[in-house]
Amino acid sequence: MTSVATLGSHCSLQVLKGAKDEGLKTILICEKKRERLYKRFPFIDEFIMVDSFKELLDQKCQIILEQNDAVLIPHGTLIAQMSSEEIESIKTPVFGNKWILRWESDRTMKENLMREAGLPVPKPVNNPNEIENLVIVKRQGAAGGKGYFMASSEKEYHAKREQLIKDGTISNDETLYIQEYAAGVLAYLQFFYSPLREELEFFGVDQRHESDIEGLARIPSNTQLTMDKVPSFNVIGNSPLVLRESLLEQAYTMGDDFVQASNRLVKPGMNGPFCIEGVYDENAKFTSFEFSARIVAGTNIYMDGSPYYSLLYGESLSMGRRIAREIKIARNTGKLDKITT
Repeated sequence: MTSVATLGSHCSLQVLKGAKDEGLKTILICEKKRERLYKRFPFIDEFIMVDSFKELLDQKCQIILEQNDAVLIPHGTLIAQMSSEEIESIKTPVFGNKWILRWESDRTMKENLMREAGLPVPKPVNNPNEIENLVIVKRQGAAGGKGYFMASSEKEYHAKREQLIKDGTISNDETLYIQEYAAGVLAYLQFFYSPLREELEFFGVDQRHESDIEGLARIPSNTQLTMDKVPSFNVIGNSPLVLRESLLEQAYTMGDDFVQASNRLVKPGMNGPFCIEGVYDENAKFTSFEFSARIVAGTNIYMDGSPYYSLLYGESLSMGRRIAREIKIARNTGKLDKITT
């Protein structure tokens, strides 16, 4: 019997609850320090206890997953904890396209894929001495916003970078990515592409709450000017957003274009959940500054189902359950190899 496995972090509860609701066995790869938390949830059938998530790569863990005919669901923690080479070496079938996760982790490759998809992206800044307008500086990979900072000059860039190095937030040799800051209403557009149905589904939208950049708004400006601390963009949580209906056509078009570009650049393309992340300006024009090529934590706000999926399916369906349903259909039709890598 096919089972669903994932790392105990990020969106694992949603993923495994959805799998259980679809009648699949659930397996959690759980760090020992988090055992007490996850033991609270009755829908987790089996635990693989580890000291570190990297033990997923060990033969012992791989054998257990193989014996359970497991499909591994990747999420942000997998990308944060492992290199692209390590992810690509995983023997367990990975839901979606594990090769595209390298494109998510590398800022240059990410930008190339977004441009191939025709997404409107902020102007990249190749060198700090080229900073002319407000920019945002980002780390590579899935850092959850931690270590990001804003700057409006080369001097400010170096001052904040050195402060973050001093604080131990980033390393001295870390390669940072600079792009012009896009202002507007944050919107993280969540999609699911089914290679079985050859159809794109719009799942929902979330906004992310970042500390302590949001908290600065509650501090008087004259006090802010005296602070030396570099504000963090570390994601703390998410809240739901419903788009104006007139914006849905553009959202679907961007999703379709992204799927097609992914298929051209990194076979077998963008299978399963993904997210196009950006802002809407005063003219409702969307600028995309990121993508995530797997399930995002923002889907956790729709554990009982998103409003858009109620329209598509006439029932409550979380992203975790949508993934499980795709796995179940593929298993029953002998097409698991079409949705896994």
